[in-house]
Amino acid sequence: MVNIFERAKNIKLLVCDVDGVLTKGEIIIFNDGEEIKIWNVKDGMGYTLLLMSGLNIKTAWITGRGSLQIQKRAKNIKIDYLVENCSDKLKALNSILEATVLNLTEVAYVGDDIIDLPVLKSVGFAACPNDATKDVKNNALYISPLNGGEGVVRDVIEIIMKSQGVWKKVLDRFSC
Repeated sequence: MVNIFERAKNIKLLVCDVDGVLTKGEIIIFNDGEEIKIWNVKDGMGYTLLLMSGLNIKTAWITGRGSLQIQKRAKNIKIDYLVENCSDKLKALNSILEATVLNLTEVAYVGDDIIDLPVLKSVGFAACPNDATKDVKNNALYISPLNGGEGVVRDVIEIIMKSQGVWKKVLDRFSC
């Protein structure tokens, strides 16, 4: 059996899908085409903690959809790479890897549906929400106990920080 903490020790890039991972996958579209997504603050705090940790782990979102709301949220929480309207996520990831000079074994990916399978099968740490499709769960190293949009990315970030020995240091910043 693979130890998730051993695999997470080598992570230098955290990549996530958006709909169904960072959100519950529900999209409200108004008549004018504006989209509304609901984001979980625990995931946002997870990204903040990752920045505070000093690990210098890059972040990316690769999503099959695109919207102004995704762009604003990514900028707000300082996502390093955003790829929208993407049907070939592995190709997009390989472009990011070229820019960062990293390799697939140094990547953690969180996805929830079959469009994510090529990436999940290729990376060093493949994770998914508890409500991911069966095919995704069968190809994930780690299945979070949380559903998409309920803090699953925060859960994965904590695993990465614990495995790389910085979780206690981050927690200490919040002790009184």
